[in-house]
Amino acid sequence: MRAALLTATLIGTVIGTVMLTGCSGSPETVEARPTAPVIAPGRPGEEARTLGPSEAATAVPSPAANAADVLFMQDMVVHHRQALDMSDLAPTRAASDGVKRMAARINDTQGPEISAMTRWLEQQGQRLPDHHQLQHQDMPGMATPEQLDALRKATGADFDRLFVQLMIDHHMGAITMAAAELEKGSHVMVQELAQDISVTQTAEVNRLRQLQP
Repeated sequence: MRAALLTATLIGTVIGTVMLTGCSGSPETVEARPTAPVIAPGRPGEEARTLGPSEAATAVPSPAANAADVLFMQDMVVHHRQALDMSDLAPTRAASDGVKRMAARINDTQGPEISAMTRWLEQQGQRLPDHHQLQHQDMPGMATPEQLDALRKATGADFDRLFVQLMIDHHMGAITMAAAELEKGSHVMVQELAQDISVTQTAEVNRLRQLQP
């Protein structure tokens, strides 16, 4: 995990500083050097980089939540719920076994994530979003009511084609939201969840593209 890696390397820095100070009679003249570089993993598609001392001091996410963390969790609950609504249609409407397996995978992954995000919001004393909130239709990747209605009416190969198309867009939207959280958020758990969502849904987008006719 991003936070765990940064924490481990920062601990190495602190230990190195203490050891150097303990071995010298005049700690003011000793220049403490980190025992290990602090590596910051890049966002999806970016390479990791080595942080300088000033950057490393603030690199580890905070245990305190900010407004970006709360908004991400509230919006992602709604975003995930729509993905489950779409996936729930696959067992009775899809023709492709690959589409059915992907829908089951999405349910198995995003259902527990919704529970975790809901618990976090409750612990923070924050509002839980309603299941269907039309004001969230402007979130990246969300299917419109018309697209959902078309998906519910489709069967067989038509369902498979529409499901794959909509779910790719939906996943790409979640990846965009996760990138925004990694840039603006501060809470360590929310940052780790955003990273997990980005990695998982990027892999699923690749699988969905293989299912396109």
